[in-house]
Amino acid sequence: MTLMPPTGSLIPADAPFSAQQEAWLAGFIAGIAAAGRRDTATADAPVTTVDVLFGTQTGTAEFLAGELVAGARSHGLGSTATALDDVTPEGLAAMSHVLVVTSTYGEGEMPDNAGLFWEALQSDTTPRLESLRYAVLGLGDRGYDDFCQAAKLIDTRLEQLGAGRLHERVDCDVDFEEPATAWTAAVLERLVAETGASPVPAAGGSAVSAPAPRSPWNKRNPYRSRLAVNRLLSSPDSAKEIRHYEFDLGDSGITYEAGDALAVVPLNDETLVAALLTHLGTSGDEEAAELLRTEREIRTPSKELIADLVERAPSSELASVVAHGDRSDLDSWLWGRDVLDLLRDAGSAAPGLAELLPLLRPLQARQYSISSSPLAHPDRVHLTVASVRYGRHGGVASTYLADRTGEDATVGVYVQPNASFGVPSDDDAPMVMIGPGTGIAPFRGFLHERAARGASGRNWLFFGDRHRETDFVYEDELTELRKRGVLTELDLAFSRDQAEKVYVQTRMRERSRELYGWLEDGAHLYVCGDASRMAKDVEAALLGVIAEQRGRGDDDAAEYLADLRRAKRYVRDVY
Repeated sequence: MTLMPPTGSLIPADAPFSAQQEAWLAGFIAGIAAAGRRDTATADAPVTTVDVLFGTQTGTAEFLAGELVAGARSHGLGSTATALDDVTPEGLAAMSHVLVVTSTYGEGEMPDNAGLFWEALQSDTTPRLESLRYAVLGLGDRGYDDFCQAAKLIDTRLEQLGAGRLHERVDCDVDFEEPATAWTAAVLERLVAETGASPVPAAGGSAVSAPAPRSPWNKRNPYRSRLAVNRLLSSPDSAKEIRHYEFDLGDSGITYEAGDALAVVPLNDETLVAALLTHLGTSGDEEAAELLRTEREIRTPSKELIADLVERAPSSELASVVAHGDRSDLDSWLWGRDVLDLLRDAGSAAPGLAELLPLLRPLQARQYSISSSPLAHPDRVHLTVASVRYGRHGGVASTYLADRTGEDATVGVYVQPNASFGVPSDDDAPMVMIGPGTGIAPFRGFLHERAARGASGRNWLFFGDRHRETDFVYEDELTELRKRGVLTELDLAFSRDQAEKVYVQTRMRERSRELYGWLEDGAHLYVCGDASRMAKDVEAALLGVIAEQRGRGDDDAAEYLADLRRAKRYVRDVY
């Protein structure tokens, strides 16, 4: 049988092909044309787009946003994830379906990449949103008074602007996985019902695959890592105790990026556990001892326990402080007191073990900024941790590592990615890092990362603490990095080495012209450390530097800094 190309073939008659080759090529071209017609038909079909907007401080909300996008797409919906600060009110008004996932930072504040969005959303000129359907998922910690406040504010404001609630808001506590999963399933079901979307077949005919699973190592299943190094960094004469830890990743398969955090799953101090059980009259209860040691928070009293004790013992000192209604007074009174202290304060009215257990919060992992680079240390993760001590009390995780975990013992850990806090992808970009105290942790990792990459971008570190003699951690390393040209500028601020206190923000103001020049040259600026004072003081100094150098007033400086935020060139890792 002779094979002939079909009528209307695009193959020229004088092409140097055999009949068999012409037939094969004709079929190939016809296949492409048919696929194109199918794609066009699909493209012409209306597809509902779901915009997933996230506000994140540590990366969890961004991760959940990615899972939402994958879930929406698998149900035949168009979907993208966008940081809240990258969305304008006008852009929001053009959207039809919006899912918001946001954490809450500090005392009820918006996370760093949502503040500009929230400011714009409150404006009197914000357009009405009657055509918008939305749902909000909040991430928070019930231990704080303003639990999930950012999510609550956004949810309420969208409703005020006329948007229709697709699904009721869910506020997740620290154990967010189950409620977040249930909310996601319910929201996607509602979206499918409203839009008529259907699962999208993937190659092979099956539905589009679910998002890539998380690492198998998480807070429910932490990796038991060998603590290879536990070394004192600060001088024994220092008022602080700062330690350097190295965790062996072994064959875990764990990967990380400079800027990520490592979560440490602590165990409570057995001495405190024993004292608590003795006070409760159950010192021989081994099951209770194990529960209190591994699963319950006995260092920081919960809000539920405080309320219960006030009701049981209205004449106690705690009840008297609570009656004043001043949160700062209560915080001051609670500072340095643990669950056992409060039970003793309540006297005979205190609850027994069975009544106490439901009032104790689950023992949570503590997250620390990673102070290493995977390029320099692929098999280990380094941490830089200040041991918290006051009287007979100590921080749960910091003293667990310092005192109760010897070298070569194993510790439960897992990585918490932070996609918004990392070294610039452009190796030529300048980088300014402001990290006093243990805030230096991620920047040590950043510098090692840039050294390993051979990056040409300039690097400037502002570091400080109390005394140079006792508190200059990683001095030898930083000196060597300066000699090698990796660390271009190093400004130090040891606050108590002179009569007048000097802080990193002091040094920023002193080098105002140069700092602004770096920003104008495209520098990325990072801040890490204490959120309550340092981060606010640094931002005030930064605004002052910009205003001084530009000479256009405070409003212009604020907008300049807002532009840096939008460009992801001003980011913070504060706690």
